[in-house]
Amino acid sequence: MNEFSPVVAGDDAVAIARILANDHVADVVEALNREPRETAIELLCEVPFERLVEIFDQPELDGASELAEALPRAKACKLLTAMSVDRAADILRELDEPARSELLGGLAPPLRATLLSILGYPEGSAASIMTTEFVSVPSDWTVGRTLDYIRKVERTRETVYAIYIVDPDTHVLVRSTGLRRLITGEPDDPILSVAPDRVPVTVTPLTDRETLAQTISKYDLLAVPVVDHGKILGIVTIDDIIDTMIEETTEDVHRFGGMEALEEPYMKMSFLAMIKKRGGWLCALFISEMLTANAMQSYEGELEKAIVLTLFIPLIMSSGGNSGSQATSLVIRALALREIGLRDWWRVALRELPTGLVLGGMLGVVGICRIALWQYMGFYDYGPHWPLIATTVGAALVGIVTFGSLSGSMLPFALKRIGFDPASASAPFVATLVDVTGLVIYFSVALVILRGTLL
Repeated sequence: MNEFSPVVAGDDAVAIARILANDHVADVVEALNREPRETAIELLCEVPFERLVEIFDQPELDGASELAEALPRAKACKLLTAMSVDRAADILRELDEPARSELLGGLAPPLRATLLSILGYPEGSAASIMTTEFVSVPSDWTVGRTLDYIRKVERTRETVYAIYIVDPDTHVLVRSTGLRRLITGEPDDPILSVAPDRVPVTVTPLTDRETLAQTISKYDLLAVPVVDHGKILGIVTIDDIIDTMIEETTEDVHRFGGMEALEEPYMKMSFLAMIKKRGGWLCALFISEMLTANAMQSYEGELEKAIVLTLFIPLIMSSGGNSGSQATSLVIRALALREIGLRDWWRVALRELPTGLVLGGMLGVVGICRIALWQYMGFYDYGPHWPLIATTVGAALVGIVTFGSLSGSMLPFALKRIGFDPASASAPFVATLVDVTGLVIYFSVALVILRGTLL
């Protein structure tokens, strides 16, 4: 794909428009995403209309709503009319008023009603990403008549690989079949004779995206119908699910990193927007970390008597935070894949408790060996009570890693129970929680083991 020049005008715009018209649409979209917004708008104005529809039908086009808004109103309305309904709804959903109302007002009443219906559903629900451009036929049709119908409407449908059979009187969905079964039937055969004799797999309009993706994956579907009171409202195709799940996964990754999800690509985010997305979480985490200073202040006397204990504070804190982050990552992913549910919290706790003890024991042994080795090799003198110091570090690691694993695994359950996204249990948040409690555990163990010697 040829890269566009930063400034496009005159003959250059015409030449690049030819590239846009001939290259693969995915390559065109990728190149447009690299261009400044003004350049992209100028290029799109030179593209043939049919090609323009193909470009805007790609979910990967960044800032599609802004680009559509920048087009002349008549051309933008014509574009929305020619696009797939679900993509048109996506673009309108991202527009602010009065641009959205102006574009809706320029559409034909049937299309406007369809788009308003889709926009009326909650974002992320099945109905909000469905398309109404699907193939449905009455149950009293023949195979031949259905094939003739598909040939006529093929260009106006999102997919023709799934055919939905409805009752001719009530329009209730009764069966579904695939194109492969259809073309193997005889022209005079009833359409129901080639359809599998089972109730079609469906979802409701308010089904969330994760459940939708799991349904399509479980039953190996290319599309799933969205049904309300037996009547099919639209379908969600597998490509729409892939796009939405990539978006959802990206949001989860951002949250798990300890920041708000980005609505735009990294390089497209403005400086102030990036500060806003990251600053709030960093401030919250910093304030939480202040509790660590409070914990150390409460043990100030012990630290003055046994300054050697401060040498192992970073080791203690990082070990607990790491174990907690591991447990959180595993549980969040298991919850997302529906491998476990809220009712399984006690099973996870029973699993993480011995796991934390064993992992803590492993780190404790390593810590004790390290102190002993440094003492015998002469790298550092921990004093005459070094065996007690080594025991303190080893025992504290067992307690802290166990607590980190247990709390890290339970936090996603707690967030999900109160209605928050489990991904909000970010690794930095878990690490902060374990840091504070880790210090308390460490100094409590030290008070027990070193009492009468260093303390």
